[in-house]
Amino acid sequence: MKPFPLQPADLASHGIRTEQLERLGALIGKHIADGRYPGAQIALARHGKLLLERSFGQARTGDKPMAAGPDTLWLLYSNTKVVLATALWKLAEQGAFRFTDRLSDHVPEFGCLGKRDITILQIITHQGGFPNAQLSREAWADHARMRQSVCEFTLEWTPGSRIHYHGLSAHWALGVLIEQLTGQDFRTYVRDAILAPLGLASDIFVGLPESEDARVSDMYEPTPDGKGMRPLAESNSNTWRRAGAPGGGGYGTARGMAALYQMMLGGGELNGVRVLSPRMLAYAIRNHTGDRVDDYMGMPMHRGLGPHLRGTTPTVRGLGAIASPNAFGHGGVGTSYCWGDPDSGVSFAYITNNRLPDPWHSERLDVVSTLVHAAIL
Repeated sequence: MKPFPLQPADLASHGIRTEQLERLGALIGKHIADGRYPGAQIALARHGKLLLERSFGQARTGDKPMAAGPDTLWLLYSNTKVVLATALWKLAEQGAFRFTDRLSDHVPEFGCLGKRDITILQIITHQGGFPNAQLSREAWADHARMRQSVCEFTLEWTPGSRIHYHGLSAHWALGVLIEQLTGQDFRTYVRDAILAPLGLASDIFVGLPESEDARVSDMYEPTPDGKGMRPLAESNSNTWRRAGAPGGGGYGTARGMAALYQMMLGGGELNGVRVLSPRMLAYAIRNHTGDRVDDYMGMPMHRGLGPHLRGTTPTVRGLGAIASPNAFGHGGVGTSYCWGDPDSGVSFAYITNNRLPDPWHSERLDVVSTLVHAAIL
């Protein structure tokens, strides 16, 4: 197993205002004291160095409580989409497919029910037309059933005519594509092609092995009266952990996600290991949807091929009001956000374990990210 790729270094000597991060730590402490979430983890990196790694509160509560620590694994929810995207970028630069290809060019049976002309680019930028399609639990680990179910997805609107966030459906289709192109379980390919070479195979998982269960933070949700929290059973089950849903079922540490974004900021290289080319990164992390509004988000999301960008619109989820227009990242529903800023070389990850609704969720992400951006000199 390769060692973790980021060496620790000092904040102040790397151009980070420590007082801003002290404010962030106090804010997270207040969130926990106020009962917003049991625990959290943050990490900040710059120019290939890990400048901050800190855990807060409890990874688990109840009869067998567990304090959050540096090795705690957190449910990434839709941050997983960016992990999966890196594997697709790798395959695209190897010539296995083009993002302008139709998915049915590679998976012919996907072309039924009016889906023949949907491009891979439309799917990964949430324009596929099947945002609410479901995959049964039985299909999560059964490759034949997964493929059959994806191919039987039905359209809700004309592909390409709208942008509407596809929570899980699009990335099940992309998982099928990876399996078609590689002949491997998509989870195995993500690990072997991206995570293991970078030294992140112990920090990011798509499909969590049983051997890592002792490190995992439980997920919680608000109680119906909104005055407390309770375990979120569907996100704590062994079935969910093993499935590695490609659109929302990954697990990771904050330092692992900060390191993954450092690779992107480094043009595809991290700690001397190159997994992607600079040209592919430039193509993938650019605004492919302009200022078109995402109907689900209610604002432009400036979609890249995996992450989205800040852009110059008044608001965008997660990246912070004062972020550079070139900053890019992704969030996890009600819990988390991870990003990279090519103008400064900073990457940051913030992960919590209570799935909180909007407007509070988006408002706190804006404050958290703004504190970090304000710390960068």
